Amino acid sequence: METFTASGVPAMTGQTIVITGANSGIGRVTARVLAAAGARVVLAVRDLEKGRAAAAEMAGRVEVRQLDLADLSTIRRFATEFSEPIDILVNNAGVMTPPFSRTADGFEMQFGTNHLGHFALTNLLLPRIRQRVVTVSSNGHRMGTIDFDDLGSECKPYRAMRAYAQSKLANLLFTAELQRRLTDAGSPVLAIAAHPGMATTNLLRFDGRGRMRYLVQKAVTERLAQSEEDGALPTLYAAVADIPGNSYVGPSGFLQRSGAPKLVNRSARALDTDTARRLWEVSEELTGVTFPSAHLASNPALPQQ
Repeated sequence: METFTASGVPAMTGQTIVITGANSGIGRVTARVLAAAGARVVLAVRDLEKGRAAAAEMAGRVEVRQLDLADLSTIRRFATEFSEPIDILVNNAGVMTPPFSRTADGFEMQFGTNHLGHFALTNLLLPRIRQRVVTVSSNGHRMGTIDFDDLGSECKPYRAMRAYAQSKLANLLFTAELQRRLTDAGSPVLAIAAHPGMATTNLLRFDGRGRMRYLVQKAVTERLAQSEEDGALPTLYAAVADIPGNSYVGPSGFLQRSGAPKLVNRSARALDTDTARRLWEVSEELTGVTFPSAHLASNPALPQQ
């Protein structure tokens, strides 16, 4: 089998792709590659100025629309205003280990942004999605557990990495349950997850808490990590490769830190179907957004443009 590279992305002319958090990191690289392949790419970003700056450096049809995954009202507005068909949704945006804070709706920031925000966005857009939903997780999910008694990190002392790992595990459980529901509804849409390995993105930022720890982490990351371009390959592969629903794509190298993308395994917790279903139900309650099964049943596939 040939090693997948960005040049292996097929012609995407006529397709519309929405990418969250596409103004930086692997999201920006993913957007640039898909736009160069002929797709119409929509950068769904919180900061319009940064989004426009990123779009200005890309060739092809690139648009910028505002979306704050930490605010359900802006997610609903984005979904309402996006009336045209979407071929691929890439749930890429995320936050990693910030000091404790809350979203506009009162959720712990990492769980609220990384999981609940994308959960709501996907379900609101799903009636218009024609091909697949790609959600970016992390190998950090292996450290995660879903604590249904403390999803918001309010009862126990806040540990940013624990909350991050929980949110990334939630991404994989969401993907699995989404695919189950899509299949049951007779939809051709695929739900696929990916992770970039260790990549030099802007997720690792100094936040004022422990400068020495930050410098050590930064030095280790820069020594061991792959580039943003290589880190985007699993996402690109997940978006265009002929692979089954609920696949998980990551780097093929040692400990999945780097290397060409391939299908990889996930933790036993990420395979727990009971937890996936319960998390989905809780997420519906928290966001007020539900799976649009009735619409999918009557519209199993939108016509191609």
